[in-house]
Amino acid sequence: MEFGLVAQTNPPAKQVVELAQRAEDAGFTHFWTFDSAVLWEEPFVIYSQILSSTKHIKVGTMVTNPLTRDWTVTASLFATLNEMFGPRTVCGIGRGDSAVRFTGGKPASLSTLSDCMSVVKNLAEGREVTLHDTAVRIPWVENGHLDVWMAAYGPKALELAGRKADGLILQLADPFIVNWATGVAHDAVRASGRSIDDFTVCVAAPAYVGNDVAHQRDQVRWFGGMVGNHVADIVERYGAESTMVPPALTDYIKGRKGYDYSHHGKAGNPDTEFVPDEIIDRFCLLCPVDQHRERLGELERLGVSQFSLYLMHDDPFGTIDAYAKHIIGTSLT
Repeated sequence: MEFGLVAQTNPPAKQVVELAQRAEDAGFTHFWTFDSAVLWEEPFVIYSQILSSTKHIKVGTMVTNPLTRDWTVTASLFATLNEMFGPRTVCGIGRGDSAVRFTGGKPASLSTLSDCMSVVKNLAEGREVTLHDTAVRIPWVENGHLDVWMAAYGPKALELAGRKADGLILQLADPFIVNWATGVAHDAVRASGRSIDDFTVCVAAPAYVGNDVAHQRDQVRWFGGMVGNHVADIVERYGAESTMVPPALTDYIKGRKGYDYSHHGKAGNPDTEFVPDEIIDRFCLLCPVDQHRERLGELERLGVSQFSLYLMHDDPFGTIDAYAKHIIGTSLT
């Protein structure tokens, strides 16, 4: 299993670069950032500094969306970084959450997301696409490569990820839900004539190594609220009693009253009081390191090939060091 870190591009940007350097030194293979142009600093500017200051680690968005940038711009950004530093980027993409909702917009449709993924991948790899009835190709891209991983929760989104994307980003670490979601995506991979061996499953969730579980829960309760934004969309689309989505994913948002994106991804988010401890324990990796290893081994057996850690809590470096010493590079099964 590979490991990544997920960060917010809070100023000063220099510290984000330093965190990526520390991640590479600790053995992490990927460094991901949020992509919300108003809430945080522009990630692609920072990626250039990260890639120039490291040797191997890959960078990517967790996640970008089809609405806040022209698709040709997104493709050119990734292609430019890959031309400068080699194929060290991954395009993580979804329908859009904080990036669009914070400025009054709505997430993209799955149809729009599907078209965007095709355009971005093809342009970044040097192939021609048709946009606005016009043939478009980036002339300076030769033998380009860009993996596109799609974030998804609902069955239609999971099917699209399996059918069109190079990988799935699933932002929670509950083995039951991971098993269901990867099953839906893998069925679509096979139906499209591809091999699941060529399809990456990346699970991303808060991880906190330590013994004070009550404190850990309070530090990462924000994550249940963030996931709840997407779950609310699923309930609206499929209905609260739908048999297409497991209740283990949807039941907990019944007490959700609203969400203020100015607190997005932050410990102490006041809009996440509805999130019960049981959800935190299922969605996140808490407790001492041995319990992390046990959960990670279970996820690996379910086909997860990368676990990426959200570290928006009060001991990120302690968790990085614990993973470097006890988890990364060791056998989990």
